[in-house]
Parts: sequence; C-alpha cells; structure tokens
Amino acid sequence: MDPDHIMQVGMGFFASKTLLSAVELGVFTELALKTDNADGLGNRLGLHERGRRDFFDGLVALGFLEREGEGSDAVYSNAPDSAAFLDRNERTYIGGILEMANARLYPFWADLTEALQTGAPQNEIKVTGRPMFEELYADPARLEQFMHAMSGISAGNFHALAEKFDFSRYQTLSDVGGATGLLSTIVAQHHPHMSCTSCDLSVVRPIAERACAAAGVTEHVTPVDLDFFADPIPPADVVTMGMILHDWNLEKKMHLIRAAYDALPEGGAFIVVENIIDDDRRENVFGLMMSLNMLIEFGDAFDFTGADFAGWCREAGFRDIEILPLAGPASAGIAYK
Repeated sequence: MDPDHIMQVGMGFFASKTLLSAVELGVFTELALKTDNADGLGNRLGLHERGRRDFFDGLVALGFLEREGEGSDAVYSNAPDSAAFLDRNERTYIGGILEMANARLYPFWADLTEALQTGAPQNEIKVTGRPMFEELYADPARLEQFMHAMSGISAGNFHALAEKFDFSRYQTLSDVGGATGLLSTIVAQHHPHMSCTSCDLSVVRPIAERACAAAGVTEHVTPVDLDFFADPIPPADVVTMGMILHDWNLEKKMHLIRAAYDALPEGGAFIVVENIIDDDRRENVFGLMMSLNMLIEFGDAFDFTGADFAGWCREAGFRDIEILPLAGPASAGIAYK
C-alpha cells in the first residue's frame, strides 16, 4: 500500500492556494505580456524575494508555468492552458471563478466540519445575517463581477450545448436566471433563427443589456426582468436554466421545474446545465464537491443525479428525459413535455 493518494488529497490545499494566489496576483497575465526570470517577475508583481523561486517553480511543477534554464537566469512563461484560460486579457479567461473561490469560498470551506454537523451555511450569513444572494445583489459592482465570473466558467458548457442539442426544431428560448445573457447569446450565435429571452432580476438587466450589445446579439436576445419564484416564466419552445437548480432545496427545485413545464408548449424542451452527479455517486467528484459547496453556501441546497432529475421532471408531468454530457463534469438534463 502507498499513502501517496491520501497525502495528495489531504494536503491538496497547498496546490490549490498556490494557484489561487497566482490568479489573484495576475501571474499569468504578466507573463502573457513578457516572459521573465524570478527576480524580474517578482518585482513586477511586488513579491518578497524569499518566496519568489519557490512560488514560480511550484507553479512549474504543478504544470501551470514553463521554465527555460536553471538558477537565477531561468525564464518563466505560461503553459498553454494557462495562457488560454488564466490570462485576464483573453476572451477565454475562466479565472473569475477562481478569483471568487480565493476571495470567498476558500475561507468558508475551513468551516466544512461545522456545516456537516449543523446543516447550516457557512458564508457571509454568519457575519451579516443576510443570505448569500441578498448580500451579493446589494452591491451592483460586486454582482457584475460575480456574473462575469460565472460566465467564464459556464461558457464551455453553453457552447457544447449549442453544438450538441438540436435547436432546429425550435424557434424561441427563455433562459431563467440568465445573468449576463451568455447562454442566450451563445445559442443565438450558433442558431440565428432562435429568438432568445434572458430572464433575471431587474438589477441584472443592465448588466445583460451591456453584455448583449457588446456581443452584437441585440436583435436575437432580449433581457427581461423576472423574479422566478414570483413571476411566470415567459412562454417559449425551450426553457433553460444554467447552474440555477442546484442553488435551491427540493421544494424550490420542484417550483422551478413546474414553472418551466407551464411555460412550454407540447413538445417543448426544458434544459438544465449542471454538474450532474452520476447515478452511482462514485465518479463525478466535482459534482459531489459542488454539492458540499451548496451546503456551505445555502445549507439545504444540493446538486443531484440524472435519476433525481428524471424523477422530479416526471412528477411535474414531463414525458421523456435524457442526460447529455457537455464539457468536463457538466451535463445537460433535458426533459420533453
């Protein structure tokens, strides 16, 4: 027997925080501008000389940086995936979610044991008494940062959905909890015949309008105000929810599923994009960890399996359900009316 796996996971926060700090400091953005040695890069980032080489060489060992040469003259550069996904100036930047993980989730996860013992959330509510979304939506600038962070991590899944799902049979789409309008934008770009409505709270609509204008899709995507627990979903051939359903307990999940059913015509499709857990609950590690994150954030919210989703949708009246793998650990749960 070998304890390597135990040690790698048990001390995994070493590697995690090294990457999160590198994103926070802008290491990958700086190296995209100019490759450099440890002293030059360290000076540009404002790092003390004690930790520079350990930090940069640690990122080399973890596969996030590359290094040419040895010693003080060695020059560092971005690894290909770091250049693509961790440079803030790239359109494919996904570091926003890592910035949020560093600023919010990393300290909250220190209280996982308490969450497991109490079932109570461990986020801002412990300090302010206000739930996570209420706290977030109270600050428009912070809200927009959060929206763009979620967009960065969701873009690959939305592109995969637009490419893999047959939208040719449909004409209209309502995206519930549409945030910046990214899902609607990507569907419209892939399928110009689609007319899409991105639905979210009124404070979000200006953010979505700016994003849609920047993407040049205003003729195909219309942001509208929607409180999805108080208002009916705008009728459409397809109703989508990207990383929405897992934010809620079962009662509220069922409310959203029934609201989607009511908004669809016969033959319409309800699509959720989530880190759907495999039915045996053995393989999708990220989905299972995300469900623990929902405990940290909300207490009674949770991620779910494809079988869970199918059972809930059939209870609401949907006839056929399928699970469509997307990118990485994410899948689309699709229910047909």
